[in-house]
Formats: sequence, structure tokens, C-alpha cells
Amino acid sequence: MKFVSILLLLICQEVKNVEIDPLKTIIWGPGLKPDKVTMRARYIFLQFVDSYGKNLTESPGKDIISVSIQGQTSTGHTCHVWTQTLDCKDGSFIVRYKLHITCFDLKLEIKTENSSILSVKSKGPIYEEECYCPNSSIDTWLENLECSKNYTQIHKDLLSFTNVDFNKLRESIVKAYDKPGSVSLCHYVIKSNKIFRVCYGRHVGFKIFMDSILLSITRKVILPDIEFFVNLGDWPLVPQNGKNYPIFSWCGSYDTKDIVMPTYDITESSLEAMGRVMLDILSVQGNTDTPWKEKIEKVFWRGRDSCRERLDLIDISRKHPDLFNVSITNFFFFKNEMDKYGPGQNHVSLFHFFKYKYQLNIDGTVAAYRFPYLLAGDALVLKQESKYYEFFYNDLVSGKHYMPVRRDLLDLVEKIKWAKEHDEEALRITKSARQFARDNLLPHHVLCYHVTLFNEWSKRLKNKVKVLDNMEEVLQPKHSCKCYSINVKHKMEL
Repeated sequence: MKFVSILLLLICQEVKNVEIDPLKTIIWGPGLKPDKVTMRARYIFLQFVDSYGKNLTESPGKDIISVSIQGQTSTGHTCHVWTQTLDCKDGSFIVRYKLHITCFDLKLEIKTENSSILSVKSKGPIYEEECYCPNSSIDTWLENLECSKNYTQIHKDLLSFTNVDFNKLRESIVKAYDKPGSVSLCHYVIKSNKIFRVCYGRHVGFKIFMDSILLSITRKVILPDIEFFVNLGDWPLVPQNGKNYPIFSWCGSYDTKDIVMPTYDITESSLEAMGRVMLDILSVQGNTDTPWKEKIEKVFWRGRDSCRERLDLIDISRKHPDLFNVSITNFFFFKNEMDKYGPGQNHVSLFHFFKYKYQLNIDGTVAAYRFPYLLAGDALVLKQESKYYEFFYNDLVSGKHYMPVRRDLLDLVEKIKWAKEHDEEALRITKSARQFARDNLLPHHVLCYHVTLFNEWSKRLKNKVKVLDNMEEVLQPKHSCKCYSINVKHKMEL
């Protein structure tokens, strides 16, 4: 393709002429390989570049790009594809699309008024999320998704597990953690890419989240035979000085040694993007409508009374009303103090949070699971020091991706005042945080992490994996889908 310099004059929100070169647009994302990456919502990022080769940092305006996707079903009918364009207000856009049926001869085009930005053509098949047509090679699947080859947390968590024999551990794990009133645990086996489990405890409803990710993954790739236990509660279970039991959990802490997975929250939002879930890492980026210069220079926070520090936050805010807009939304743990710290306020959409320049990530009962969404937004995140962590915390850099705040919040006011006095530095951290989210916390990263973790775990199992008599099978959804040869030719043009 011969590239010709085409300058497109656009009017930005500040009514200034911005010269952008559509042919220099930076394009990336798993949606560029629709036949190799199956997701409920495939997505593509577009970063506009000006005529001087610099990335735009503000929205070039509404309705700048148009998206067209065409394809055919196996019977020659038109494929219905739902598309969505998200303006991230930082010079970048997200285009995502969702299939409801397997498509062929897919053609995706993204244009400006006068120029083509992207043309992707794929013979297919392009499978929908519910289609059970797993890739037989984990290595190929990981390569197709461009997964990381080095996960700090996985390496750390599995370091002490070199040879695991569940024939020797199984009964003692159940005995140690079968505490119906306080612990809920599920024992999973993946055998021949089928899922089996038995659960222990009184409150095992959260098994639906583990079921969902396992069902989704096994539709996409054939997992090795594995056996593992999953903690269905928020609190990690295995004390550092206790027996070396391998328990998979959604949250870790410095005084426990659970094997950490992406939380059920970010996992569910990744699987259900453009579905019944509205809040996900991509939608957050496309619903931050207030430019940095127009944001209110206060900390905005809403949440339950899950820890004492959240009540302390209310005390601090009342002494500095010019710096805070914070409220408790629901009283459960400290009902006897409702008169002092209430009344409880209505919930606010997370999208509304980003009308304010500063966000506070403060622990709940464990790590606050909203942290990924705050990083993906466009506000400075002040993070409370905590013993709890999620799967990605080890890759964060204090002062680069967020501003640290003491556990007792005693330096919170000081940090806010610093941010107000160093606005450019605060903006730099904010942009770095969003880039971190784009590099580590998108839906395909969540899939990558799970598959890599399960694959690495399989290498440490000494016993032969078998389905126990008391286990039930977790069945795939009933969905009619024909699988085709993986050797179907694919053509992509950029």
C-alpha cells in the first residue's frame, strides 16, 4: 500500500484546528485477529497522531470515525455484528464488536470522513464466545493473544510448589478448610478439557464465577489435566507459617501464601463485556467525559463501611470539605456508628467518579476490587498502603502509576495538596496508570493470566489427575456450532 500524506483538519473541543494524519494512526488489539482470538467482545485501539508525528492527547471531536463490519454465515446470510466506538478523550479510540454466530469473509473497515484508517479481511471462521472449538495448542493460543512470557506473581506464588501430590494432600485440605460457617471452598478437576467440581461450605454461590472462566477458557483452548482448590471467599486462607496447602484465591496478603488469580470482579466484567455487564476496563476508558483541566480538584469516593479507615476518611473530609466529596453508601459493619458517619448515600456510577481529579483506593474487607477501573480512568489514584494485593500489584510502581498514602490516611491531605501544586506531575501519573491498565488489565490479559497459571500449575502436579466419585460435571451451555479446520487461510491488511 502506497502511503500518501493526507492531512485531515478537525475541530477539537477547545475549538482549535488540529492537524492529524490518519495514515499514521497507531493501531493495536486482539480484534485485529478475529479468526485467531475468540472473545465475547473483540476490540481494537486507535491512537491518532498529528502531522508532526506526536500522539494527540485530547479528543479530536465527536463522530470522527465510522466503523463498518460485514460478513456471512455458513449459509450465506448476513452476519449481524454489534459494534461500539468509545472515545477515550485522550486522542485514542476503542472500537469493539460482538458476534452472535460464526462468520466468514469478514471485512472490517474504519474510516474518517475522507480517509481509510484500517481494513481487516478474514476468511474465517470467526467464532462467537459460546462456540466450543478449542485450540489444541496452548502455546499457539498464548502466542495468538500475545500473552506475557513472564508473570511476576505466578512465579512467586508457585515457587514453593515443585511437586504436588493431591493423593497425599486432598483429605487434609478438606479437613482443614471444611468450615461451613466461615469458609467456602471448591475442589476442581479439569480432565480431557471437561470441568468437574465438588464444593464445601454454606455459601458457595460464588462458584458461578469460577465456573464461568473455566467454561470460557476450555471453549477456547484445550487445558492440560489439572486439579486444584479454589477459595470462594474474599479473605486469603493459607497462613505464611502454616502448612503449605495450595489454595487458589482472588486476593492475596503478605501474611498468607495463597495462589492468586484475577478477581471474580474483573474476570466477570472481562467475560461479559458488551453483554449484561456495563462496567469493564474498556467502558471506563470510553466514559470519562470531563477533560483534565475541567475536573473538580477534590477526592471523590463512595463505598461501604467495610473498615475503620473508611470511617476515618469521613472525619478527615469534614475537616477539609474543600478537598473531599466522600460518603458511606451502606452501613453493615459499623451500624452502631451510623448516626455519626451517615446517613448512607446513594450509589454513584463509577463513570461519574471521573468528573473529579483525584480518586482514593482504600481497602474494604480486603483489597478494593475497583482498583483496576480507577487505574484505567483518567484521574490521579491515591492508594492506601495495604497488606492485601491482587494479581497485578507486583508490577505497579509507586509514584509512577499511583500516589501512595499511609494506611492510617494521616498523610492524605498532604498528598492531595501536593497534587494540586504539581498538576503536570499528577497528570503524568494518571496517564501512566491508564497505560498500565492497557498493557496489563484488558480482557485478553485476564484470559492470558488464567491460562498461563493453569498451564504452569499442571507442570507441578505429581499425581495422576482423576475425577472423584463425589464430583459433578460443569456443563458447557447448549449451543450449536460447527468447528472448522484451523488451517483456513487468513488475510489481514492494515
